[in-house]
Amino acid sequence: MPTDTPAQIRPTPAAIPDRLGPFRVRRLLIALVCIGLALAPGRLGEVTRGLLVDAYTQVSVFVAVTFLLFYGAERLFRFDMAETLKNAKGWQVPIAALLGSTPGCGGAVIVVAAYSSGHVGLGAMVATLTATMGDAAFLLIATRPDAAMVVLPLSLVAGILSGWVVDHFNKIEIKPSNPLCDIVPTVGRTRVRDWIYVAFVVPGLIVGGAQLVQIEITNVLGVPVLFIALAGVLTGLMIWSTSNVKAMTNPSDTPITRAAEETSFITIWVIAAYLAYDYAAEFAGLDLELWFQAVAPILPLIAILVGFVPGCGPQVLVATLYINGAIPFSALIGNAIANDGDALFPAIALNPKAAMVATIYSAVPALIVAYGFYFLAPGFLN
Repeated sequence: MPTDTPAQIRPTPAAIPDRLGPFRVRRLLIALVCIGLALAPGRLGEVTRGLLVDAYTQVSVFVAVTFLLFYGAERLFRFDMAETLKNAKGWQVPIAALLGSTPGCGGAVIVVAAYSSGHVGLGAMVATLTATMGDAAFLLIATRPDAAMVVLPLSLVAGILSGWVVDHFNKIEIKPSNPLCDIVPTVGRTRVRDWIYVAFVVPGLIVGGAQLVQIEITNVLGVPVLFIALAGVLTGLMIWSTSNVKAMTNPSDTPITRAAEETSFITIWVIAAYLAYDYAAEFAGLDLELWFQAVAPILPLIAILVGFVPGCGPQVLVATLYINGAIPFSALIGNAIANDGDALFPAIALNPKAAMVATIYSAVPALIVAYGFYFLAPGFLN
C-alpha cells in the first residue's frame, strides 16, 4: 500500500474522529458481512471459507512480508527517497520506474509525492504510474510467477521509455495545485493486535511458499491451515474495521504496525475480487470465460479502460480473471501498464491535471503492447 514522505504529513488529531468515523462504521458492516458469509451453512459458507484461506495464503502473507522488509529497511537506514530522486539527474526516470514496478503501490506513491514537492519532473511520474501494477502484482507473483516474470519487466521498460519520451516532448509545466496531501494519523506504539497479525503471517507464509512449489500442506506444527488463515483474516478485519487510517500509514509508526494496517486494507480488496469471481461462477452459473470469448477483440481495450479506475480493487479483479483463464495475457499486460493503482489517489489530490495527463500518456504504451501480444502472440501464457 502507499507510503508517504514526512513532508506531506499534516496530522491534525482533532479533525480525525469526525472525518473517519463514518468510514469505520462502513468498514465494520463490511467485516460483519464477511464473517456472516464465512459462517453461513452449506455450500455458501464452504466456498467463502475456502476463498478466505486462498486470499490469505496466496496474497496477504506475501504482502505483509514485503511491507515488513520495505518499512524495516526504511527505518533502519533512515533514507529520504525524495532527495535521492532529486539528485539522480539522468537516472531519475529509471529509478522512478523501478520504484513503480515494485509490487504494491508504495514506491509509486513516493514518486507522486516527490513530484508534488518539485523533486522530480512529469516524466518520472509518468514512468512510475506506467510501470506500477499495484497490489495486483502480489496476486500474480503468488499464483502465476511465470506471467509475473514477463509482466513486471515489460511494465518497467514501458515506464522508462514513456518517462523519457514525456521529458523530451512535453513542454508544458504542470505545477501542483494542492500542496497538501490527505491527513495521515499516527497509530502510536505497536499494538497487541499488530503482533498477533504478524504472528499468523509466519505460518501463513510457510503455507503460501509451499503452494508456490506445488506442495499441499494441511497443517503447520499441528495447527490446521484453515485455522491459521481464518485467524489471520479475522485479525486483519478487526484491524481494518477499527482503524483511523484510510489507506496510507504514517512513516512515524513502527514497521510492524504499518505492515499490519496496510496489509489488512489490501486483503479486503483481494477478498472482494475473489468472492466476486467465484460467487458469479458458483451460484449465478456465469461462464465468464465463454462470455469474454465472445468479445475477444476488445478485451485488451476493456482491460486498459479498467486500468484507468483509481485503486487496486479493479486491477486485482483483472488479474483474477486472467489467473482463472477468463481473459488472455494481452488483456492482463494492457491493464498492468495502464493501471496506476492506489498511487492515482494522491496524484488526483495533489494535481488533477497532471494525474489525468499521466494516465492518458500511460494508455499509449498499454495499447501498443497489449495489441502487439493480441495479434502477434495470441496464445502467449494463456
